[in-house]
Amino acid sequence: MKILVITDLYPIKEDEKYTPHTIETFVKNWQKLGHEVKVIKPNFLLNSFLRKKPYYPNGVYGDVENINFIFPFWSKVQTSYAPDIVIAHMPSGILYADKLGLPFCAAVHASDLEVLTKQLYKFHFKPRLEKAYHNAIKISCRSEALKNKFLKLYPEFETKTFVAPSGINGAIKSKWSGNKKIQVLTCGQFIKRKHIDEVILACKNFDNIELTVIGSGKEKLPPHAIFTGQLPHSKVLEKMRESDIFILPSENETFGMVYLEAMASGCITVCRKDDGIDGIIKDGFNGFVCTDVKEVLNRILSIPDKNKILENAYNTVLELTEEKTAKKYLSNIINKN
Repeated sequence: MKILVITDLYPIKEDEKYTPHTIETFVKNWQKLGHEVKVIKPNFLLNSFLRKKPYYPNGVYGDVENINFIFPFWSKVQTSYAPDIVIAHMPSGILYADKLGLPFCAAVHASDLEVLTKQLYKFHFKPRLEKAYHNAIKISCRSEALKNKFLKLYPEFETKTFVAPSGINGAIKSKWSGNKKIQVLTCGQFIKRKHIDEVILACKNFDNIELTVIGSGKEKLPPHAIFTGQLPHSKVLEKMRESDIFILPSENETFGMVYLEAMASGCITVCRKDDGIDGIIKDGFNGFVCTDVKEVLNRILSIPDKNKILENAYNTVLELTEEKTAKKYLSNIINKN
């Protein structure tokens, strides 16, 4: 199959600091499965500047064609590639795909919901994005929580909407340590929507918890928290494997690979209710969802068989490998029902 992926959320160089590799991972796995995949990266220059993305001149970089735009696709767009299907991620990718006149699948991220719900986008981008969703043959939501939010806004799209989660390779079996000091880990930028402050305040109430915080920001942490600063990804995974509980009550997450990594590293993992990976994490089965951090910590500590939670999390991760999720993504697009 010939696939054209259109998104600005795609790294041209491997060391790009602010560009996630989640869509690139799908592309690499589709290529491993024998599909021919090309990528168009449409960049609104102002948006790229605001999001601190690196600038690249127009041109082809491997399988990626980078195209810079000053204005949001007011003129005609085209491609010389003749794909069987177009898969578009992020608002810019979806608007670009809609103008090509080719069959396409539109992916819903947290940023799409912002365009659909914020007053700032009401008179221009929102109606254009709504038109694109109407024209798409399928709509992929990056998490169950996003699907629920999207269909609450647009229930008429239910029959062509599905969930396309990310995958991860490798998981370790873990047993609850039973140590006197329970190791709790949280990580992320110290920004409001991550709610790391809630974790810090909640953990202060437990004498048997030692909290480690990984991330960057200007906040001053109290003495009961161990602050590492920002760490390389490999070191974050090491800290996860040393921890008993991972908790990040973040909101407005598209998916949250960090939760999947924590589950794969043998942590009892906690996310915010109705956000991000909620849906893959099933409360009390393979992890926990919460609205109150102190309450969920009390629940975890009171459960006699914590190893069952860890076993269920391990089995969940085994079903979410990169190859399996990539295959499922394409099968949901091709499926006409």
